[in-house]
Amino acid sequence: KNIPYLGICFGFQLAAIAFARNVLNLEDANSTEIKADAKNPIVDLLPEQKDISDMGGSLRLGANEVIIQSQTNAEKIYNSTKINKRHRHRYEINKQYIPEFEKNGLIFSASSDDGKRMEMLEIPEHKFYIG
Repeated sequence: KNIPYLGICFGFQLAAIAFARNVLNLEDANSTEIKADAKNPIVDLLPEQKDISDMGGSLRLGANEVIIQSQTNAEKIYNSTKINKRHRHRYEINKQYIPEFEKNGLIFSASSDDGKRMEMLEIPEHKFYIG
């Protein structure tokens, strides 16, 4: 339907889950924040969070450098391939699903400076679908 979508924070995560359910046909795709035993955990705890039982003060916080792929909508919006973005996160995109996303038209157009964390997603063929 080409309806514009802007997903910020949890909206970014839900955009990935919606794509997994509707395009990758993973009806049970979810976030472990919503369903701890999700069969297809598209969004999962950061690896360094898995062994923490006292969650207070354990978020990924502060400004972090983000690398944006060139020739993406994200680069057009920011007019740069390098930005600083504030964070307050405990969950991330599960990297094992990234190849399927990209094979089916959704790209992760920005990542942390070390490439470990997906920071933005978009569907290049869509009018405006970015998270």
